[in-house]
Amino acid sequence: MVEYLAQHLWQMWAVIAVLCLILELTAGDFFILSFSIGAAFAAVCAVMGGGFYWQLAAFALFTLISLFMVRPIALRYLHRTDEHRVSNADALIGRRGKVVEPIEGNGFGRVAIDGDVWKAQTADNTPIAEGEYVTVVGRESIIITVVLDER
Repeated sequence: MVEYLAQHLWQMWAVIAVLCLILELTAGDFFILSFSIGAAFAAVCAVMGGGFYWQLAAFALFTLISLFMVRPIALRYLHRTDEHRVSNADALIGRRGKVVEPIEGNGFGRVAIDGDVWKAQTADNTPIAEGEYVTVVGRESIIITVVLDER
């Protein structure tokens, strides 16, 4: 068994690379990805006939290179940390929708935005007929506040 592993060490490196990729999916900070890249290069070194110490050197070298070169680039482009980035229902503010159920003056109606239908009220308590386009100006819980779109 030991002889088989010594002769097919590239398989161990490939398994390590895949396991690190799976672990990276749970973490998402691109740290473990660096070890996966290092293990992939060590597997390539093993396939090319490099000895165990050459494989370790390739693993260490490419892991460090990816930690200091690949990881910052991946973090910059894939994990944007914009302070003003809105998500979830707050992303609706400023969006345009179509009234699918008339909005009454002091009551509620329904507005469709990207296939989702939201309970809506108008900002100035004016009625809006079905088929009109509106713009979302606010949100309180699951009820959006809209104004008639002038486009």
